[in-house]
Amino acid sequence: MVKISGISNFQIGCRPATPGLYFCRVLIFYMVQVAYHKPALVEEVLSLLDVKPRDRCVDSTIGDGGHAEAILKATAPDGRLLGIDADPKSLQRAGERLRPYSERVTLCNDNFANLETVTENSGFTPVMAVLMDLGLASWHYESGERGFSFTENVPLDMRLNPDQPISASDIVNTYSEIELTELISTYGEEPRARRIARAIVSNRPLRLASDLASAVEKVAPRRGRRIHPATRTFQAIRIVVNRELENLESALGQAVRILAEGGRLAVIAYHSLEDRVVKSFMRRESRDCICPPERMECVCGHVASIRLLSRKVVKPTREEVLENPRIRSARLRACMALGAATEQYAG
Repeated sequence: MVKISGISNFQIGCRPATPGLYFCRVLIFYMVQVAYHKPALVEEVLSLLDVKPRDRCVDSTIGDGGHAEAILKATAPDGRLLGIDADPKSLQRAGERLRPYSERVTLCNDNFANLETVTENSGFTPVMAVLMDLGLASWHYESGERGFSFTENVPLDMRLNPDQPISASDIVNTYSEIELTELISTYGEEPRARRIARAIVSNRPLRLASDLASAVEKVAPRRGRRIHPATRTFQAIRIVVNRELENLESALGQAVRILAEGGRLAVIAYHSLEDRVVKSFMRRESRDCICPPERMECVCGHVASIRLLSRKVVKPTREEVLENPRIRSARLRACMALGAATEQYAG
């Protein structure tokens, strides 16, 4: 049985009471398998993490479990994996997918912003590999359940965890035009932010995902564009709803602290804001001095805690993108923990 914490009244691996129910469960399991999200840069992740048998690994944003499955295969027969996800439905899907490895897997419904606490409470430190895949799974868009998709007549939500206090509806219906302009410009890098913010305020209340998409499209028409004009606006609101950048900044420092000396961290980002946070963190923590360049003498006392594993960002190949277009913007960076200076920066 895959052990799951943080989700009440849910188990994986329970035997159905009758043969008929058993057959149905097996059928549903294989139907779900077909719909699983295809993970990005799997071979590249495995190469950079360099996982081996007996290693303890953490997939801190496990999603559908694609990367986790690959890590479990690479660490067979006795490697262990702790999978974390803020979304309880993602965790359930991952649990089904990882059923064959149930003795080596522990799953926890939590945010990777609490990475240190989760790993310590699970008796899982130190670890040899930590993975962060910052993208949403395909089913988040395709199912249309929480308003991530532009065309669905479903409530504007965008919360990965339904227990989070603020939803997308709260933001679009209560923020001022000035606040919306700043949000869309900063987190969506949208040049038409002011025009879009004005349209949102003018068309309130916006209750459905399709309402928001229509409001944006009125002032930013598609005109043959391949990407929907509301893409950046939806991204910006989703980032704020889920505190994605703040949580990422916190999780990166914690990841280095839970790694054993020689342990590795790999992060896949999908837009420039995320990648900028990861790049800045890794560059800073791989240097012995972070004083301003104009200072002739070091006064910061900073000591490098990681070593970069690749100077250049790793991108998907043309063949990978053709096979899985959703990963076209994926950017992979990785580093190795040096086992030093783990307490010098805030987590």
